[in-house]
Amino acid sequence: MKVINKSLFLTYLYLLTYILLSSGVILYNKWVLSPKYFNFPFPITLTMIHMGFSGAVAFLLVRVFKVVAPVKMTFEIYATCVIPISAFFASSLWFGNTAYLHISVAFIQMLKALMPVATLIMAVLCGTDKLRWDVFLNMLLVSVGVVISSYGEIHFNVVGTLYQCTGIFAEALRLVLTQVLLQKKGLTLNPITSLYYIAPCSFAFLFVPWYFLEKMGMEVSQIQFNFWIFFSNAVCALALNFSIFLVIGRTGAVTIRVAGVLKDWILIALSTVIFPESAITGLNIIGYAIALCGVVMYNYIKVKDVKASQLPPDSLPERMNKDWRTEKKLSSLFASDNNIDDDDTSSGKVSSMLDMNVVDEEVPLMASSRISHIGRSQLSSRDA
Repeated sequence: MKVINKSLFLTYLYLLTYILLSSGVILYNKWVLSPKYFNFPFPITLTMIHMGFSGAVAFLLVRVFKVVAPVKMTFEIYATCVIPISAFFASSLWFGNTAYLHISVAFIQMLKALMPVATLIMAVLCGTDKLRWDVFLNMLLVSVGVVISSYGEIHFNVVGTLYQCTGIFAEALRLVLTQVLLQKKGLTLNPITSLYYIAPCSFAFLFVPWYFLEKMGMEVSQIQFNFWIFFSNAVCALALNFSIFLVIGRTGAVTIRVAGVLKDWILIALSTVIFPESAITGLNIIGYAIALCGVVMYNYIKVKDVKASQLPPDSLPERMNKDWRTEKKLSSLFASDNNIDDDDTSSGKVSSMLDMNVVDEEVPLMASSRISHIGRSQLSSRDA
């Protein structure tokens, strides 16, 4: 009983840490970028600071302190997998952070409900998923909810909305590419190696738009660089990266999605207190509630599909026992970060795991990699 209580306590602690860090990073980014507060209106620069700091920490952990070993990365894999994924990862962060300059945190969170819609569209276009009527109706419900929420937005801004939606679709395409490219190559990245390979490449991609769009503006404005503000901001973003994997290691994708919904509501409420100018209306709430209903129904369908494809028709006690053993193996596997045999040919069964979209600032790249890692672990343990 004590072990169970301790395990539950750690699970709730990790979930709370994830919610606090996720909300904190988003609010911190908004505060730094907003002209009304810290007044650093250079989102590409801020994102480059995050990528540079994360890449440097990952380099120290891999090459200097040798906490983890680098994976076998050939030039062909780097060119065909890491570079395109890094490009869309950098784009999603760039556009997402730029949206903070134009629209409120609350409205951004409401627009993020479109993530499953964008992912489904990209998956269908790339041929990794098929369009079904039940899923299509859920996506239609999400879209209607977001439209209602947008209509009720007091300070609606077309430019900010376009930036956020572009970032969402860039992130959706990156998720699909991660599934298609990394799984096909049998490459699994843990949090540290993900940062080690992806962060420098994303930094390089961001340098080009930074040079043409922000370099001149920074020279003209002569903004004083506050080291501690940007250092603490980058540390929070890095801590969020690792907290999401602590949560994934102890819970399932459904639990994380529920925690994400709870976090969104908390964040919407907090943003209206911290940033009084970002008031929300009743129509905002109604539209967002409708969109969330569609998201919840969509997740339920995908989870049901995954269970149907993975679980044999056992009796209920046997199934519960297998689930318990799987979770126990998964927790120990995550804690030790052992290497897993990636010769599993059932990667198609794991594709729905990517649709859970554990998405946050600076997190989405590694979240999907780790989810596919866990998904394969679950399949291997069930086949054993």
